[in-house]
Amino acid sequence: MTTSPVAARDATIHDPRHRRTILITVCLALMAVIASVSGLNVAQPQLTAAFGASQSEVLWIINVYTLTLAALLLPLGALGDRWGRRPMLIAGLLVFGVAGAAAGLAPSSQVMLAARLLSGAGAAMIMPVTLAVITSTFPDEERSKAIGVWTGVAGGGGILGMYLSAVLVDLASWRWLFVLPVVLVAAALTMALRSVPDSREPSRGRFDAVGALTSMIAVVGLVLFLHEGPGQGWSAPATLLSLLTGLAAAGAFVAWELRRPAPLLDVRLFRRRGLASGSVSLLTVFGVQAGIFVVLFPYFQAVLGWSGLLATLAFMPMALLMMAASGLAPRLAARIGSRQVMAWGILLGGAGLVLMAALVSVDGGYPSILPGMLAMGAGMGLTMTPSTEAITTALPRERQGVASALNDITRELGSALGVALLGAVLTAGYRTALDTRLSATPGTLPGTLPGALPPADAAREGISNALAAAREAGPDARALARAAQEAFVDGWQQAMWAGAAVMAILFVYVLARGPRQKAGNDS
Repeated sequence: MTTSPVAARDATIHDPRHRRTILITVCLALMAVIASVSGLNVAQPQLTAAFGASQSEVLWIINVYTLTLAALLLPLGALGDRWGRRPMLIAGLLVFGVAGAAAGLAPSSQVMLAARLLSGAGAAMIMPVTLAVITSTFPDEERSKAIGVWTGVAGGGGILGMYLSAVLVDLASWRWLFVLPVVLVAAALTMALRSVPDSREPSRGRFDAVGALTSMIAVVGLVLFLHEGPGQGWSAPATLLSLLTGLAAAGAFVAWELRRPAPLLDVRLFRRRGLASGSVSLLTVFGVQAGIFVVLFPYFQAVLGWSGLLATLAFMPMALLMMAASGLAPRLAARIGSRQVMAWGILLGGAGLVLMAALVSVDGGYPSILPGMLAMGAGMGLTMTPSTEAITTALPRERQGVASALNDITRELGSALGVALLGAVLTAGYRTALDTRLSATPGTLPGTLPGALPPADAAREGISNALAAAREAGPDARALARAAQEAFVDGWQQAMWAGAAVMAILFVYVLARGPRQKAGNDS
C-alpha cells in the first residue's frame, strides 16, 4: 500500500501490521548498508591478487565507501526531509543496488573504486532515511521500541555482515560478497514501494548549500586524518593538512549555521542535554567498539592461530547480546529513565573492558575474554538505543533526516577515532613490551633474513610480521613468536585500560548531563 506525500507531522501509521512491515523494510535496507562497511576487510588478499593492486589501492577501495558515506550523510539527510523520505529511500536503494552489482562484476581496481564510491553515495541516501521513517511514522508510545530494533541492527549488523562475508570468501570468492547486499536491497526496494509512506518537511527557504559543502569538507578532512594518521604518521604533511582542513571547515560550518535563519543543522541545539549527551555517548561507544575489533582480530588470528572465518564467528555472542540489549533498553528506559539506562550501559561496557584487560593471556584463549566481550556487548546495546532516541527527539519531527544523519555521522567519526586512538595505544604498548622481552634475552635473534630486516626489527612492525619473521628465524623461532604474542597481550591490556578510562569519564558525564527523563523530554 502506498500513500501520498504529506507533512511529517501527519505521517503517523496506526496499523500495527503496517508499522511492522515498515520496520522490516528499513532494517533490511540498513543491514545492506552496514554489511558493506566492513565486508571487504576479510577479502584484502583476494582483491590484491585479482586486480594486481597495491595494499594502498586495496585500502582505498575499502575506505572510499565509508568516507563517501560519512561526507554525504548530513546533506542528503536534509534533502530527504525536503524532497520526501520515500523517494530518497527508493532512489538510494536503486543507486546502491546498481553500484553493488557493478562492484561484484568489476574487471579492474579502477572500476571497483568507482563502484564503491557510488555505493557510498547510495548508502548516504539510505541510512538517514531509515531512521527518519521510523521517527516520523511510529507513534510516541511505539517509537522507542522501533528505535531499539534499528540500533540493534546498526550495532550488531556489522558483525553479522563480517561473518557472512567471511563465509562467502571461504566457500566461493570475494565477488560473492556483493550478492548479500544486492539481495537485501532488492527485498527492501520491493517492500518500500508497497508499504513505506512519504513524509517531508514544509519548505523553510532555500537549501543551505554552503552548510552542506562545509560539512562535507569537515567530515572528509577529519576522517582522512584519523584513517591516514596511523599509517603515514600523525605529523606527516598530508595528515596535518587533513586535520587543518577538517577543523577549518568545521569552524566555518558552525559560524555559517549560527547566521542562517533556516540552517542545515541548528548547532544551538547542542545546548540541550539530550542531543549533547546522546552524541557524545554514541561517539565514545562506537569508538570503543571499533577499537576493540582492532585488538580482537589479531588476537584470534595471530595469537590463537584461528582462521578469519572462525575469528569472525567468535564475535557472534557479543553481537547477539548487543542486539538483544538494544531491544530491551526502551522498556528499561520507560521504568527508570533514559539517563539511568545509558549510565548502566556505559558502566557495564566499561566493566567488560576491565574484564578483558585483567583476564586476557596467551594461554587463556577465548574463555579468558568471553565474559568481557559479553559485558561489552550488553553495555553497548543498553547505551545505543536511548542515545539514538535522545538525538532524534532533540530535533523537530520534520527535521528527522538531519537528526538521523547526525546520529550516523557521530557513529562514523567515533569508529574512525576509536580505531586510530586505541590502535595507536596497542601498537605503542606492543613495541615497548617486545623490546623489553627481547632485551631480557641477550644474544637472541642476531641474524638477518636475506634481503629483509633483522627478525627483531621486523617483529616490531606488528605481530603478523613477527610470526612471519619467526618462520625464518631458525632456532630462535619459538622465542620470537612467544615474545611477540606476549607483547601483543601487553599492548591489548593497555588499550583496554585506556578504553575503560574513557568509558569512566563518559559515565560521569552522562550522570551529570544526561537526559533527566525519557530521552528528549528535557533541555
